[in-house]
This record gives sequence, C-alpha cells and structure tokens, in this order.
Amino acid sequence: MDRLWSPWRSKYIESFNDKKPDREDYCLFCDTLNTPEKDEQKYVLYRGTRCYVIMNLYPYNSGHLMIVPHRHVSAFTEMTDDEYLEIMQLIRRCCEALTKTMHPHGFNVGANIGRVSGAGIEHHIHFHIVPRWRGDTNFMPVLGDTKVISEEMSKTYHKIKKHLINP
Repeated sequence: MDRLWSPWRSKYIESFNDKKPDREDYCLFCDTLNTPEKDEQKYVLYRGTRCYVIMNLYPYNSGHLMIVPHRHVSAFTEMTDDEYLEIMQLIRRCCEALTKTMHPHGFNVGANIGRVSGAGIEHHIHFHIVPRWRGDTNFMPVLGDTKVISEEMSKTYHKIKKHLINP
C-alpha cells in the first residue's frame, strides 16, 4: 500500500537512511534506545524501566504507536515477566493517552512476530497500538491502494506525549 506524505517527512527519512550503518547486526530499535538525545527527532514518547514508546514512522493511522523492550529479543519466550508487565501497563497507558488526545472509537493492539507475519523489524520484538475510527477506511486504500495520514507527526507527537507524561 502506498502512503501520501508531506514534504517535511522526506527530509527526516532521507537523513536517517544516510546515517544507517551498513551492517546486518544493526537494529533501529537498539539505536533509538541508545540515543536519548534524539528522542523528539525519532518520535520517542516515553522511556520506561524496561521498555519505551515510539511513534511508527510509517503509520496505519495517525497516532500509531509501538512499545519496544529495551532488550534485543525476538520472541515472547525470551521476555521476562517484568518486561511483559511493563508492556501491558504501557499498552493501557498509551490507549488512555490516545483516547484523551485523538478520541478513537477503538484500537488494534498486537505484534508481528517473524518476517512471515509482517514484521518489518523481525529480530527485536515490538507491539503496535493503532487507533481506529468508524469509517477510517475510505476509498483511498480500497481504490487507490494509498493511505492518507491526516495529521503531521510532530503535532501528534506533542499531543500524545503531554498525556503520557501527565496521565
């Protein structure tokens, strides 16, 4: 599916691609964890003890968030009970923040584990929260195979961050 992007997004995406190491052991999520000074640039909304919350750069809908464990693990079986607990607490907290800021009618929550399930980053498990609204599937994805993102990401970032920090 294609997506329509505004010009300000291209500059950010190109700058990231220029800096990405050409190594198979490179992990976007680990790199993000280790560069807290770039949280706003990389759309990190919250850092917890064992996990962090980041906006998806290629969202299904505005407000599409991901919860990422700090540890580089690829499967549920590799996670600790404390990591599970924090992930579930952050899912609840993110849904509350999204409800306060964006007023969705529901959510899709889940993980794509392994390349065959659709994981774009398969070696570092992460969990998606996608806000949904009645009628959010319109003719663009159905006929044009294109998704329209309705709000500029930095505006969404600041709205959600305010409610994650001050629930």
